[in-house]
Amino acid sequence: MEGVIDPLRAGGARVRAREILNRIGRPAPAGEPMETGDVVALRGADGRTWVLVVEDRELKVRGIGRINPQRLLAEVEIGQVIEVGQKRFAVLEPGLAEIRTGMSRRAQIITPKDAGFIVNSLSLGPGSRVIEAGLGSAGMALHLARAIGSGGQLISIENRPEHAKVGQENLERAKAAWDSFPDLHIIEADANNCSAELDQFDSDFDAVVIDVPEPWHTIPNLATRLRTGGRLACYCPVSTQLEQAWEACDESGLTVEWAGELIDRAWTRASKGGVRPGNNPMGHTAFLLFAVNLPALD
Repeated sequence: MEGVIDPLRAGGARVRAREILNRIGRPAPAGEPMETGDVVALRGADGRTWVLVVEDRELKVRGIGRINPQRLLAEVEIGQVIEVGQKRFAVLEPGLAEIRTGMSRRAQIITPKDAGFIVNSLSLGPGSRVIEAGLGSAGMALHLARAIGSGGQLISIENRPEHAKVGQENLERAKAAWDSFPDLHIIEADANNCSAELDQFDSDFDAVVIDVPEPWHTIPNLATRLRTGGRLACYCPVSTQLEQAWEACDESGLTVEWAGELIDRAWTRASKGGVRPGNNPMGHTAFLLFAVNLPALD
Protein backbone atom coordinates (compact mmCIF):
# COMPACT_ATOMS: atom_id res chain seq x y z
CA MET A 1 0.00 0.00 0.00
CA GLU A 2 1.52 3.27 -1.12
CA GLY A 3 2.26 5.71 1.65
CA VAL A 4 2.58 3.08 4.38
CA ILE A 5 5.68 1.20 5.49
CA ASP A 6 5.22 -2.32 6.81
CA PRO A 7 1.64 -2.31 8.13
CA LEU A 8 1.38 -3.81 11.60
CA ARG A 9 -0.21 -7.22 11.16
CA ALA A 10 -2.94 -8.51 13.46
CA GLY A 11 -1.97 -12.16 13.97
CA GLY A 12 -4.11 -14.97 15.28
CA ALA A 13 -7.50 -16.34 14.42
CA ARG A 14 -10.50 -14.19 13.73
CA VAL A 15 -12.63 -13.42 16.77
CA ARG A 16 -15.91 -11.59 17.00
CA ALA A 17 -14.73 -9.18 19.68
CA ARG A 18 -11.07 -8.22 19.33
CA GLU A 19 -9.32 -6.09 21.93
CA ILE A 20 -6.05 -4.37 21.09
CA LEU A 21 -3.73 -5.39 23.90
CA ASN A 22 -0.16 -4.99 22.69
CA ARG A 23 1.61 -1.68 22.10
CA ILE A 24 3.82 -2.14 19.05
CA GLY A 25 6.39 0.63 18.94
CA ARG A 26 6.27 3.86 20.92
CA PRO A 27 6.19 7.60 20.20
CA ALA A 28 9.51 8.95 18.98
CA PRO A 29 10.93 11.24 21.69
CA ALA A 30 11.46 14.86 20.68
CA GLY A 31 15.02 16.09 21.08
CA GLU A 32 16.51 12.60 21.36
CA PRO A 33 17.97 10.21 18.75
CA MET A 34 15.71 7.45 17.42
CA GLU A 35 15.73 4.03 19.03
CA THR A 36 14.43 0.66 17.91
CA GLY A 37 10.65 0.60 18.25
CA ASP A 38 10.08 4.35 17.84
CA VAL A 39 7.29 5.37 15.45
CA VAL A 40 8.02 8.28 13.12
CA ALA A 41 6.70 9.94 9.97
CA LEU A 42 8.71 10.88 6.90
CA ARG A 43 7.31 13.69 4.72
CA GLY A 44 8.64 14.36 1.25
CA ALA A 45 8.80 17.66 -0.61
CA ASP A 46 5.60 16.73 -2.48
CA GLY A 47 3.64 16.25 0.76
CA ARG A 48 3.50 12.46 0.62
CA THR A 49 3.92 10.89 4.05
CA TRP A 50 5.11 7.50 5.26
CA VAL A 51 4.71 6.22 8.82
CA LEU A 52 7.20 3.61 10.01
CA VAL A 53 8.51 1.75 12.99
CA VAL A 54 12.26 2.02 13.53
CA GLU A 55 13.51 -1.56 13.19
CA ASP A 56 16.60 -3.34 11.94
CA ARG A 57 15.52 -4.90 8.64
CA GLU A 58 15.59 -4.08 4.95
CA LEU A 59 12.41 -2.69 3.40
CA LYS A 60 11.61 -1.81 -0.19
CA VAL A 61 9.31 1.19 0.04
CA ARG A 62 7.49 2.53 -2.97
CA GLY A 63 8.28 6.22 -3.33
CA ILE A 64 11.39 6.07 -1.15
CA GLY A 65 13.47 3.05 -2.19
CA ARG A 66 15.20 0.29 -0.27
CA ILE A 67 15.94 1.29 3.32
CA ASN A 68 16.76 -0.09 6.73
CA PRO A 69 14.81 2.21 9.11
CA GLN A 70 17.16 1.66 12.03
CA ARG A 71 20.29 2.46 10.06
CA LEU A 72 18.62 5.33 8.22
CA LEU A 73 17.37 7.02 11.39
CA ALA A 74 20.17 6.24 13.84
CA GLU A 75 21.12 9.44 15.67
CA VAL A 76 18.35 11.34 13.85
CA GLU A 77 15.96 13.51 15.89
CA ILE A 78 12.40 14.71 15.27
CA GLY A 79 12.48 17.86 13.13
CA GLN A 80 15.64 17.00 11.21
CA VAL A 81 15.93 16.31 7.47
CA ILE A 82 17.36 13.10 6.02
CA GLU A 83 18.38 12.15 2.49
CA VAL A 84 17.65 8.92 0.64
CA GLY A 85 19.38 9.03 -2.72
CA GLN A 86 18.30 12.29 -4.34
CA LYS A 87 15.25 12.70 -2.12
CA ARG A 88 14.96 14.64 1.11
CA PHE A 89 12.47 13.90 3.90
CA ALA A 90 11.45 15.75 7.04
CA VAL A 91 11.35 13.50 10.12
CA LEU A 92 8.16 14.30 12.02
CA GLU A 93 6.24 13.17 15.06
CA PRO A 94 3.25 11.24 13.66
CA GLY A 95 0.17 13.15 14.73
CA LEU A 96 -3.35 12.65 13.42
CA ALA A 97 -2.61 14.29 10.06
CA GLU A 98 0.45 12.11 9.45
CA ILE A 99 -1.25 8.89 10.55
CA ARG A 100 -4.22 9.63 8.27
CA THR A 101 -2.04 10.52 5.29
CA GLY A 102 0.03 7.37 5.70
CA MET A 103 -2.80 4.97 6.55
CA SER A 104 -3.68 1.79 4.70
CA ARG A 105 -7.00 1.99 2.89
CA ARG A 106 -9.50 -0.56 1.74
CA ALA A 107 -12.93 0.98 2.39
CA GLN A 108 -13.67 4.61 1.52
CA ILE A 109 -12.98 6.81 4.55
CA ILE A 110 -14.84 9.72 6.11
CA THR A 111 -12.79 12.78 5.13
CA PRO A 112 -11.22 15.13 7.69
CA LYS A 113 -13.72 17.83 6.67
CA ASP A 114 -16.60 15.72 7.91
CA ALA A 115 -14.77 13.81 10.65
CA GLY A 116 -13.70 16.97 12.47
CA PHE A 117 -17.23 18.37 12.30
CA ILE A 118 -18.63 15.11 13.67
CA VAL A 119 -16.25 15.12 16.66
CA ASN A 120 -17.19 18.73 17.47
CA SER A 121 -20.93 18.27 16.99
CA LEU A 122 -20.96 15.23 19.28
CA SER A 123 -19.24 17.29 22.01
CA LEU A 124 -16.52 14.68 22.37
CA GLY A 125 -13.51 15.19 24.60
CA PRO A 126 -11.12 13.34 26.90
CA GLY A 127 -12.87 10.46 28.62
CA SER A 128 -15.86 10.21 26.26
CA ARG A 129 -17.29 6.77 25.47
CA VAL A 130 -18.27 6.12 21.85
CA ILE A 131 -19.81 3.35 19.75
CA GLU A 132 -18.92 3.40 16.05
CA ALA A 133 -20.90 1.33 13.52
CA GLY A 134 -18.81 0.88 10.38
CA LEU A 135 -15.08 0.86 11.20
CA GLY A 136 -13.91 0.44 7.60
CA SER A 137 -10.31 1.60 7.23
CA ALA A 138 -10.59 3.54 10.53
CA GLY A 139 -10.56 7.06 9.08
CA MET A 140 -13.28 8.18 11.51
CA ALA A 141 -12.01 6.00 14.35
CA LEU A 142 -8.64 7.77 14.25
CA HIS A 143 -10.36 11.12 14.85
CA LEU A 144 -12.45 9.63 17.64
CA ALA A 145 -9.44 8.02 19.32
CA ARG A 146 -7.43 11.24 19.19
CA ALA A 147 -10.30 13.24 20.70
CA ILE A 148 -11.26 10.97 23.61
CA GLY A 149 -7.73 9.94 24.64
CA SER A 150 -6.60 7.41 27.23
CA GLY A 151 -9.55 8.02 29.53
CA GLY A 152 -12.08 7.25 26.82
CA GLN A 153 -13.54 4.07 25.37
CA LEU A 154 -14.16 3.32 21.69
CA ILE A 155 -16.23 0.33 20.54
CA SER A 156 -15.98 -0.08 16.75
CA ILE A 157 -18.23 -2.52 14.91
CA GLU A 158 -17.38 -3.91 11.46
CA ASN A 159 -19.06 -6.83 9.72
CA ARG A 160 -16.46 -7.33 6.97
CA PRO A 161 -13.29 -9.09 8.23
CA GLU A 162 -11.12 -7.67 5.44
CA HIS A 163 -12.09 -4.13 6.46
CA ALA A 164 -11.73 -4.87 10.17
CA LYS A 165 -8.17 -6.11 9.58
CA VAL A 166 -7.09 -2.93 7.78
CA GLY A 167 -8.85 -0.72 10.30
CA GLN A 168 -7.16 -2.49 13.19
CA GLU A 169 -3.72 -2.15 11.56
CA ASN A 170 -4.22 1.62 11.25
CA LEU A 171 -5.42 1.92 14.83
CA GLU A 172 -2.54 -0.17 16.18
CA ARG A 173 -0.11 2.12 14.42
CA ALA A 174 -1.79 5.16 15.95
CA LYS A 175 -1.73 3.56 19.39
CA ALA A 176 1.99 2.96 19.04
CA ALA A 177 2.61 6.54 17.88
CA TRP A 178 0.51 8.47 20.41
CA ASP A 179 1.02 8.92 24.13
CA SER A 180 -2.74 8.89 24.77
CA PHE A 181 -5.06 6.25 23.29
CA PRO A 182 -8.51 5.02 24.39
CA ASP A 183 -9.65 1.62 25.56
CA LEU A 184 -10.39 0.18 22.11
CA HIS A 185 -12.51 -2.84 21.22
CA ILE A 186 -13.24 -4.01 17.66
CA ILE A 187 -16.31 -6.18 17.23
CA GLU A 188 -16.59 -8.17 14.01
CA ALA A 189 -20.36 -8.41 13.69
CA ASP A 190 -23.44 -6.92 12.08
CA ALA A 191 -24.23 -3.64 13.84
CA ASN A 192 -27.91 -4.61 13.70
CA ASN A 193 -27.31 -7.86 15.55
CA CYS A 194 -24.58 -7.44 18.15
CA SER A 195 -26.49 -6.88 21.38
CA ALA A 196 -24.68 -9.74 23.13
CA GLU A 197 -21.27 -8.25 22.31
CA LEU A 198 -22.31 -4.74 23.40
CA ASP A 199 -23.84 -6.04 26.61
CA GLN A 200 -20.27 -6.72 27.81
CA PHE A 201 -19.84 -2.97 28.28
CA ASP A 202 -21.53 -0.47 30.54
CA SER A 203 -24.45 1.36 28.94
CA ASP A 204 -24.88 5.12 28.76
CA PHE A 205 -22.46 5.94 25.95
CA ASP A 206 -21.78 9.58 25.19
CA ALA A 207 -22.04 9.18 21.44
CA VAL A 208 -22.81 6.86 18.55
CA VAL A 209 -21.36 7.30 15.04
CA ILE A 210 -23.02 5.38 12.19
CA ASP A 211 -21.53 4.89 8.71
CA VAL A 212 -23.28 1.89 7.18
CA PRO A 213 -25.32 1.45 3.95
CA GLU A 214 -28.71 1.24 5.71
CA PRO A 215 -28.39 3.36 8.86
CA TRP A 216 -32.16 3.34 9.51
CA HIS A 217 -31.85 -0.30 10.59
CA THR A 218 -28.89 0.45 12.89
CA ILE A 219 -30.24 3.57 14.60
CA PRO A 220 -32.96 1.79 16.67
CA ASN A 221 -30.43 -0.79 17.91
CA LEU A 222 -27.80 1.72 19.05
CA ALA A 223 -29.96 4.66 20.15
CA THR A 224 -30.84 2.72 23.32
CA ARG A 225 -27.14 2.70 24.28
CA LEU A 226 -27.00 6.50 24.57
CA ARG A 227 -27.06 8.26 27.92
CA THR A 228 -29.53 11.09 28.41
CA GLY A 229 -27.97 14.01 26.55
CA GLY A 230 -25.85 11.68 24.43
CA ARG A 231 -25.69 12.28 20.70
CA LEU A 232 -25.82 10.25 17.51
CA ALA A 233 -24.17 11.11 14.18
CA CYS A 234 -25.10 9.51 10.90
CA TYR A 235 -23.02 9.70 7.70
CA CYS A 236 -25.25 9.41 4.62
CA PRO A 237 -23.71 9.59 1.12
CA VAL A 238 -27.11 10.09 -0.60
CA SER A 239 -30.25 12.02 0.32
CA THR A 240 -32.52 8.95 0.46
CA GLN A 241 -30.32 7.60 3.27
CA LEU A 242 -30.61 10.93 5.06
CA GLU A 243 -34.40 10.90 4.82
CA GLN A 244 -34.76 7.37 6.17
CA ALA A 245 -32.17 7.97 8.91
CA TRP A 246 -34.10 11.06 10.00
CA GLU A 247 -37.31 9.04 10.21
CA ALA A 248 -35.53 6.33 12.22
CA CYS A 249 -34.27 8.92 14.70
CA ASP A 250 -37.79 10.28 15.17
CA GLU A 251 -39.18 6.77 15.69
CA SER A 252 -36.39 5.98 18.19
CA GLY A 253 -37.21 8.99 20.34
CA LEU A 254 -34.17 11.06 19.32
CA THR A 255 -34.35 14.77 18.54
CA VAL A 256 -32.63 15.75 15.30
CA GLU A 257 -30.48 18.83 15.95
CA TRP A 258 -28.94 19.38 12.52
CA ALA A 259 -28.82 17.80 9.09
CA GLY A 260 -26.94 19.03 6.05
CA GLU A 261 -23.70 18.90 4.11
CA LEU A 262 -20.31 20.61 4.21
CA ILE A 263 -18.88 21.92 0.96
CA ASP A 264 -15.11 21.87 0.45
CA ARG A 265 -13.57 24.55 -1.81
CA ALA A 266 -9.79 24.62 -2.00
CA TRP A 267 -7.81 27.69 -3.10
CA THR A 268 -4.40 27.81 -4.80
CA ARG A 269 -1.71 30.39 -5.51
CA ALA A 270 -1.85 31.85 -9.01
CA SER A 271 1.28 31.66 -11.17
CA LYS A 272 1.38 35.44 -11.57
CA GLY A 273 0.67 36.21 -7.94
CA GLY A 274 -2.38 36.24 -5.71
CA VAL A 275 -4.69 33.37 -4.88
CA ARG A 276 -7.68 31.88 -6.67
CA PRO A 277 -10.14 28.98 -6.29
CA GLY A 278 -8.59 25.68 -7.31
CA ASN A 279 -9.60 23.83 -10.45
CA ASN A 280 -11.31 21.03 -8.52
CA PRO A 281 -15.08 21.46 -8.15
CA MET A 282 -16.62 22.24 -4.78
CA GLY A 283 -16.94 18.79 -3.27
CA HIS A 284 -19.94 17.06 -1.74
CA THR A 285 -18.91 13.99 0.24
CA ALA A 286 -22.01 13.08 2.24
CA PHE A 287 -24.97 14.34 4.22
CA LEU A 288 -24.58 14.46 7.99
CA LEU A 289 -27.28 14.10 10.60
CA PHE A 290 -27.00 14.76 14.33
CA ALA A 291 -29.58 13.79 16.94
CA VAL A 292 -29.67 13.95 20.74
CA ASN A 293 -31.28 11.72 23.35
CA LEU A 294 -33.50 13.98 25.49
CA PRO A 295 -36.06 13.26 28.20
CA ALA A 296 -39.69 13.95 27.33
CA LEU A 297 -40.36 17.70 27.49
CA ASP A 298 -44.12 17.64 26.95
